[in-house]
Amino acid sequence: MFNSTSKFAVVATFAVALTFSPLAFAQEHEHGKQDLTAAAEKTVTGEVVDMMCYVDHNAVGETHGQSCGVKCIKGGGPVGIVSDGKAYLVVGEHKPMNDQLADYCGKTITLKGKMAERGGIAMIENAEIVKK
Repeated sequence: MFNSTSKFAVVATFAVALTFSPLAFAQEHEHGKQDLTAAAEKTVTGEVVDMMCYVDHNAVGETHGQSCGVKCIKGGGPVGIVSDGKAYLVVGEHKPMNDQLADYCGKTITLKGKMAERGGIAMIENAEIVKK
């Protein structure tokens, strides 16, 4: 029914659609309606963690943070902060903050940013490191 040229065309079209669909969603989010689940700006003090090891095997502390954690965050793994037993995914203004937070992994810092939560995942967005 399909020859190899038709199969290639279908696969190529699908691949292009998958490649560009995140851009469409990002554009829609940026200019879409205001997210009603987002709260006002808040300040949080806690330990910076690499979320992969934290969620997988509760890896916390400076020993893990300054060895494995730094490598995971610098490698592009998600970064978070744990405060009073609650973990928050940390992002900048619609982009990762890995470069700014990697060296703090396993250490306690203070961040301020806009809080949002959906589907059980808490996030601090537009986060900034509070200088003391």
